[in-house]
Amino acid sequence: MSAGRREAALYLKRPEENSWLFRMVSQGSSPSLLEALSSDFLACKICLEQLRVPKTLPCLHTYCQDCLGQLAEGSHVRCPECRESVPVPPTGVAAFKSNFFVNGLLDLVKARAGGDLRAGKPACALCPLMGGASAGGPATARCLDCADDLCQACADGHRCTRQTHSHRVVDLVGYRAGWYDEEARERQAAQCPQHPGEPLRFLCQPCSQLLCRECRLDPHLDHPCLPLAEAVRARRPGLEELLAGVDSNLAELEATRLEEKEALARLREQAAKVGTQVEEAAEGVLRALLAQKQEVLGQLRAHVEAAEEAARERLGELESREQVAREAATFARRVLSLGREAEILSLEGAIAQRLQQLQRCPWMPGSAPCLLPRLELHPGLLDQQCHLLRLSFEEQQPRKASGKDGARSQGGDETQPQSRDGAPTPKQDGAQTPQEDGAQTLKAERAETPQEDGAKTPKEGRAQTPQEDGGAQSPRGGRSNKKRKFKGRLKSISREPSPAPGPNLEGSGLLPRPIFFCSFPTRMPGDKRSPRITGLCPFGSREILVADEQNRALKRFSLNGDYKGAVPVPEGCSPCSVAALQDAVAFSAGARLYLIRPDGEVQWRRALSLCQASHAVAAMPSGDRVAVSVSGHVEVYNMEGSLATRFIPGGKASRGLRALVFLTTSPQGNFVGSDWQQNSLVVCDGLGQVIGEYRGPGLHGCQPGSVSVDKKGYIFLTLREVNKVVILDPKGSLLGDFLTAYHGLEKPRVTTMVDGRYLVVSLSNGTIHVFRVRPPDS
Repeated sequence: MSAGRREAALYLKRPEENSWLFRMVSQGSSPSLLEALSSDFLACKICLEQLRVPKTLPCLHTYCQDCLGQLAEGSHVRCPECRESVPVPPTGVAAFKSNFFVNGLLDLVKARAGGDLRAGKPACALCPLMGGASAGGPATARCLDCADDLCQACADGHRCTRQTHSHRVVDLVGYRAGWYDEEARERQAAQCPQHPGEPLRFLCQPCSQLLCRECRLDPHLDHPCLPLAEAVRARRPGLEELLAGVDSNLAELEATRLEEKEALARLREQAAKVGTQVEEAAEGVLRALLAQKQEVLGQLRAHVEAAEEAARERLGELESREQVAREAATFARRVLSLGREAEILSLEGAIAQRLQQLQRCPWMPGSAPCLLPRLELHPGLLDQQCHLLRLSFEEQQPRKASGKDGARSQGGDETQPQSRDGAPTPKQDGAQTPQEDGAQTLKAERAETPQEDGAKTPKEGRAQTPQEDGGAQSPRGGRSNKKRKFKGRLKSISREPSPAPGPNLEGSGLLPRPIFFCSFPTRMPGDKRSPRITGLCPFGSREILVADEQNRALKRFSLNGDYKGAVPVPEGCSPCSVAALQDAVAFSAGARLYLIRPDGEVQWRRALSLCQASHAVAAMPSGDRVAVSVSGHVEVYNMEGSLATRFIPGGKASRGLRALVFLTTSPQGNFVGSDWQQNSLVVCDGLGQVIGEYRGPGLHGCQPGSVSVDKKGYIFLTLREVNKVVILDPKGSLLGDFLTAYHGLEKPRVTTMVDGRYLVVSLSNGTIHVFRVRPPDS
């Protein structure tokens, strides 16, 4: 691996060291020379090597000249970072503007790294000129003005001569360590490309060209010219004003992005609250109201999905614009802070053009209307001929900085929802379901309601999107197509017949209900890939341990989402399933079972069968044994790594007929597993005797997913394909839905139970939702 690739690899391993770019732009501070030299600023983003013949595109991104030549397609080249298409000059990529600023920094880096220290100290540059050794003596000092390495004798003489007594001679070791970078940078002078050895001293005002003394005497003799320092003083305020404008736009973009995220969070919180209200209202009625409950939940789920899809598109657009503007501002601020006069003036035109272009572009799209769902109960609560549940949606008011207006917009609207035009929404009866027989009676009742005055029916109102009310049309055709798709999904869901209740639903009393607790992402700054959570388990008091197979890590989080660090894993291991024991952690990786201490020390490892792609791991209630599923049977190991017991659910008659992909244990000592070969959920005791098994229509034809058990023995089964978590009794009989898509579930992957009353659910995108399980008797 070359030196440049090693530097790039180190940069990727330590992203926290390069976060100074974001801090510098967000806080408006100036970067230091050490940060510019130690970051990846001098590395080409295409070849990951140190920049060679750096060329700057109009978007202010810099690459090697050869890399740009390979990237060019015809007469245009597309920037790999901001994806902007740039026309290639007629003479080729070599005609792109040379980055004197980067060249100056590269010269400083090369001077510091000059010589082969492993073969001995660098040789003195003056000894051969004075008739000394042909190779020169070992150098111990360096002259910053002459840029020469000197031996001790030549360094002493260099300080005493009349012409060089004012030169700055420093220790070579300190120079190589970077102690004198600032002084060396001050003594650097940009060299004229036409006359080698001549520094650039003037700026030709009519031509906007940097000139040396020789260039000044040739074609520019009659042109008005300014010294570089004076020219920089005259032009710096204009660039700083443009930069301040971009900084202001960046602040507005960031504020808009935060408002979008807050609106989405409020929508989810309100949706979860309304979902709980729907469940609580539905618990007081029997089979006649189940069809109406499913209809309302379907509409709410479709509305949240449509709103989240629109919000994700807007957030992606805002983040993309913010990143492009931030990178341009970072480059401009770095050039103004660290660049020499010649370097600033050479890049002035490109920087000004780019900043003006960013200021002219439309920064903030109009805020999208967000409709918050609300639940309204019909006065005839016990009338079986009417719908008792109905959803209404109101436009979400943006939060304002002033306290009075914000308080007025958020308070006082709890009793009656407002429509988008500000008028109160009239009370309406719900839409008729296919199960009801009194269709004519309901139509007559609706004819007597205030809907005759032009109000829409509940179905029409719920299926309508903001575009149908005359709102601004989306500039992208794809977005409108997606919204039409979600409208169709909303209508189709609202007409689905409600499924029959589970066998134990009647007479079972109230069931455990979810209460939303918090939500947080699991991607950390050091992650190279998006998290892929394959295992969860409780870890200590109110903590969870997350197995991120994609990043080969075991991450610790509190229930509130605070990152607590990581449990070290052996090198090369990708944890799949995980379980916490007494002062130890067990996890499966490939075809091996590991038991490690919290500090990463491996206690023991055991080879497992290769017949199964992944092995589920679960801790026994006592905390001193671990169970693992292997080829249809369950093996239990003690803390010393000895096999304690082994059994097949259902006995030897089930040999070869089981495939337990997910496994957990109950506080009562039973085993609960998802059997993909039988497509069922199986409950068995410690001897393998099957207590109960469910393979009914409540699985919706899906493979059973992750399983968790609370302190009372209720089983929570994940159905990933339909975005649900269903609840079963301790014997495996289906009781009903516990979590659905309107609770924020989107492709749930694995779950775990913490302290017997917090259900933790991980999604495929790496997000974790935490719900408090409300007991039936609370």
